[in-house]
Amino acid sequence: MFARLPMGLARWVTDRETSGQRGSVSTAGFDLQGNVHRRLNPLTGDWVLVSPHRSARPWQGQSEAPQGPQVLPYDPACYLCPGNARAGGLLNPRYESTFVFDNDFAALRFDEGGGQISVGELLHARSESGRCRVICYSPLHHLTLGQMPAAAILRVIDTWAGEYQALAVLPGINSVTIFENRGAMMGASNPHPHGQIWASDTVPNEVLKESAGQLKYLERGGSCLLCDYAALEIEQCERLVCANERFVAVVPFWAVWPFETLVLPRAHTASLDELDGSAREAFAEILKDLTTRYDALFDVQFPYTMGLHQRPTDGRNYPQWHLHAHFYPPLLRSATVRKFMVGYEMLAEPQRDISAELAAARLRELK
Repeated sequence: MFARLPMGLARWVTDRETSGQRGSVSTAGFDLQGNVHRRLNPLTGDWVLVSPHRSARPWQGQSEAPQGPQVLPYDPACYLCPGNARAGGLLNPRYESTFVFDNDFAALRFDEGGGQISVGELLHARSESGRCRVICYSPLHHLTLGQMPAAAILRVIDTWAGEYQALAVLPGINSVTIFENRGAMMGASNPHPHGQIWASDTVPNEVLKESAGQLKYLERGGSCLLCDYAALEIEQCERLVCANERFVAVVPFWAVWPFETLVLPRAHTASLDELDGSAREAFAEILKDLTTRYDALFDVQFPYTMGLHQRPTDGRNYPQWHLHAHFYPPLLRSATVRKFMVGYEMLAEPQRDISAELAAARLRELK
């Protein structure tokens, strides 16, 4: 199945990459939009249950109060605005671009040492060291990433890359996770545009799973999982949301969250510091494009958790690693109805109603 693309997107996929897939199977009569089925995430090895017929079910559950837009470019009560006192008492400089500082209430500390406890094969604990940083995207309190000009988003990307490089060389830092929780629904403690950077001694669970999945694919076929996947999505187009010369954004085939997206560089790139100037500009443009579409979907500042996955920083060789960004937004049907991960999803496996293809089509038609 190949989707019909808007003219603005078609220009980037006219010369479609060839996915070079190693084989395919298709059962006659099996319909991804009609049949209940499970989809595999090759990055993690996890499965998701897809139940397309449930999209029409009535909803009488909890409704959320949509978060209104911020209107003040400066809030004297905000502990992230320039010149204000932070929650820990320190004063912010009167910064004019991005601003990064050590989290005043960090989840990780740099000097935890090497303690551990083990009781037989059942109880194990060991100390974990690391560093937590906060990055203010802009001095303007009322902006979101999608409302910032591409040039300002580029400065955020440059700051991400610089922090990744600076933290990577510190002793005991083996993984750097860059992320943003946007909106109160996702637990953001402050509406000022900002994200976080957690650098840890241990490579975290999700990064480990994705590293293993990418390595398994490379060892089996000799090619990069996400290079092949990006080419396949560009070839098929039905889960494509937006694209430019250097990046592509898709609702992944294995998406769990209703309007989850995956942003990929089209060329093999292991980490942010490997992006050249034009690639960083293209990354800024697609982040602005995607987040603008999110805000237009339900005419609300769209909540999400966004995070960058890239090669670990433990000094080992990672030929399998391909940089990518995950967007996990919770909204399901409207600005007031969200998806809950409960019941079967907590006890068995994730489940979704709207298919990845239909979600992509809805985002693709917006601008």
